[in-house]
Amino acid sequence: MNKIMRSHADQIVAAGIRAVLPDEAVRRALAGYAPAPGGRTVLVAAGKAAWQMARAAVDALGAVDGGVVVTKYDHVMGPIPGVECCEAGHPVPDENSFAATEKALALASGLTARDTVLFLLSGGGSALFEKPLIPAEELRDVTGQLLASGADIVEMNTIRKRLSAVKGGRFAQACAPARVFSVVLSDILGDPLDMIASGPACPDSSTCAQARAVAAKYGLRLSEAARALLDKETPKALENVETHITGSVRQLCAAAAEAARALGYEPVYLTDRLCCEASQAGSFLASVLKSHAGDGRSLAFIAGGETVVHLTGHGLGGRNQELALAAAPGIEGMAGAAVFSVGSDGTDGPTDAAGGYADRDTVGALAEKGLDVFAVLRDNDAYHALKAVDGLIVTGPTGTNVNDVAVALLRAGD
Repeated sequence: MNKIMRSHADQIVAAGIRAVLPDEAVRRALAGYAPAPGGRTVLVAAGKAAWQMARAAVDALGAVDGGVVVTKYDHVMGPIPGVECCEAGHPVPDENSFAATEKALALASGLTARDTVLFLLSGGGSALFEKPLIPAEELRDVTGQLLASGADIVEMNTIRKRLSAVKGGRFAQACAPARVFSVVLSDILGDPLDMIASGPACPDSSTCAQARAVAAKYGLRLSEAARALLDKETPKALENVETHITGSVRQLCAAAAEAARALGYEPVYLTDRLCCEASQAGSFLASVLKSHAGDGRSLAFIAGGETVVHLTGHGLGGRNQELALAAAPGIEGMAGAAVFSVGSDGTDGPTDAAGGYADRDTVGALAEKGLDVFAVLRDNDAYHALKAVDGLIVTGPTGTNVNDVAVALLRAGD
């Protein structure tokens, strides 16, 4: 492994994540917030960045009149005054998801028009914030089918919001007549509000016809009750909601570019809407590096977005780890070449890693361990392979969630 380039990768990752932590963004969103005279403010935060957002909000406001946080396991970093913090399942909802959501609904019920629900939403809320309209086991099965099919986040949420009592604007309906002041940390390309965490406080732009088309496209196995729910329309207008969107993958990419520049690389911004197969993205970034090998320049090619993985094996990994590993064959033996990719939330798939790193030595190092890179990719087992060659990038939960960033580095004179 090239220790200098690995160090550069870690520095770029750290700088990118620092730039998209939600604290300052939440404070900015709340700068003009004022509760109605005599009204209460209750806090509900859902998503992988929920704890961080809730802490920033309570710090900014001084206090709230009760609150519930529901976030991913190991993402609660301590108590927040006046707020009950809950951890639950992601990417598949579990009983703790349902129990925490019931607590949020109870908190929001019985409010008056003078009261406000401060609703802090981030990516991951689709699994974490859930009250299913079908049996929980079927909901988990449908979610698993969508994940395994390679459906993108918009397609997944088009289905999930119709099977839920809180998604697709239904949580805001449950809060009425109270006002909902919503602060949203975007994790979907283009920031479509109704798709971020399946839009619990946003009118739904998707249609029943689109939901049926997604079900047909992926051949989803659905009960008759679930199919009937796909034909039940979601709210198309909400009068009690004010929304402020904050944070984006563009900020993540810009910060990564500036960090790369400070390390001596010329940043090249490719896209903030990467949305292909993770393995294809890795292969593409390797090809980009091969095209520029010998230029005599140190370059950093930056791509933000969210790739997908079609499961063909039974291994362990995530889209960012798979992207990095898929780049490894293309840059094998290439001087000064490295590709790495991370999720801004610090967790890539069902693993404790944020992403993965590969360079000219990765394929050879795997071979020395008796591992064939192509067999590993077929088995979707990037986690164990990268762990064996020190290629995992581990940040721990970051408290934010604004998609992923992938970087391909080319260091002149290496």
